[in-house]
Amino acid sequence: MDDLVGIILAAGEGVRMKSRTPKVLHRFCGKELLRYPVELLGKVGVDRIVVVVSRANQDAVQDLLGDSVEYAVQSSKTGTAGAVESAASLLRGESKQIVVLGGDAPLVSEESMQGLINGHVENAPLMSILSGIVQDSNGLGRINRDHGSQRAVMGIIEASDDLNRDGQPVEVNAGVYCFQADWLWENLARITPGKGPERYLTDLAALAVEQGENVAALPANDPAEVLGINNRVELANLEDIQRRRIREHWMLEGVTISDPSSVMIDTGVTLGQDTVLLPNTILLGNTSIGANCEIGPGSVVRDSSIGDDCRVTSSAMENAVMESGVDVGPFSHLRPGAYLESGVHIGNYVEVKESRFAAGAVMGHLGYIGDASIGAKVNVGAGTVTCNYDGKDKQRTIVEDGAFIGCDTMLVAPVTIGAGAITGAGAVVTKDVPSARLAVGVPAKIVER
Repeated sequence: MDDLVGIILAAGEGVRMKSRTPKVLHRFCGKELLRYPVELLGKVGVDRIVVVVSRANQDAVQDLLGDSVEYAVQSSKTGTAGAVESAASLLRGESKQIVVLGGDAPLVSEESMQGLINGHVENAPLMSILSGIVQDSNGLGRINRDHGSQRAVMGIIEASDDLNRDGQPVEVNAGVYCFQADWLWENLARITPGKGPERYLTDLAALAVEQGENVAALPANDPAEVLGINNRVELANLEDIQRRRIREHWMLEGVTISDPSSVMIDTGVTLGQDTVLLPNTILLGNTSIGANCEIGPGSVVRDSSIGDDCRVTSSAMENAVMESGVDVGPFSHLRPGAYLESGVHIGNYVEVKESRFAAGAVMGHLGYIGDASIGAKVNVGAGTVTCNYDGKDKQRTIVEDGAFIGCDTMLVAPVTIGAGAITGAGAVVTKDVPSARLAVGVPAKIVER
């Protein structure tokens, strides 16, 4: 939308979070809170976004968002009105409408935001407010409507000033607004401070009514959308709502979750049809899982890719890749750089790091493979360890196609085991083994087969 720009308010100190991390940078279902409004505005077609930051969090926010947005600095505690004023030098005269939202309300949906924008553009009030009907206002400002047939918006009453709540459902302010841009810039200076130095953007609603103009309030599709985050209790409560939404989405897309309350899925995760998530499974970050997989129980998968027809039983993966038809576990660990090609089997108590297993390779039990290339159809026996660290540098092990690595073999890198070669049980291999030869002993020697 060329005639609409966005302002995200992200300069608050977040004192109630009791954290060294700025509030808007706390993670919510796998990504920082501030990413949610930025991505939301992008989804509804707002291409130009200004994020209002404080001097204290400016560097951290810019490290997160880079040059995908513009930045304005709110230099002092002047409230939400002052925050929007901080963007005036960038945006005055640049658009017809402005949408403003906070950086700490991640549940606002694309549908509600699009409805608010569409209504604002079509009906042209000076100010449009996203609202929600809630039973517990929880410190949120109330939309003040008149009692006539039109139920016109008269203003927003801040929670601290609202003494007439009687426990009935109430329409509250979500902190998401659309404004006619020229009117906004002309009237921000007319907002006066309250009891302290802060000036509130919400006062613009009553100011517009005083000028004889209309203000619109559109209830969100889900009352939970109005909820923001001020402390870690609210962070946890809202995350619980969002994780339930995520699970329900994937179940409706054809994923089976046998015990939903025990399963955690981040917002960046994708899942294929007919995949089954067993209890106590946690899927984090940018994880993708194909069709017809079984994950769990008790598996943790982070920033990893899993193909179709795979199984991960009571095991952990991070920054790892499994092609189709791979099974892992129970109680194994794929660390960053692990890559398992189609048909690989990794059994119990195996750790793999920075290593690739070619198609059909097998390691059934108990061992460590690090900084290695394991060829196709290799059998790696129980207790095998790649001794990849010489005290200074990491060294690589290469096991070529069809080799057989006997139980309790120590592969002292750098070393290569040739195609079809065999190491005897308990061998300590310190030198290359030629193709189709047998190495046994400590240190291992080549013997006739």
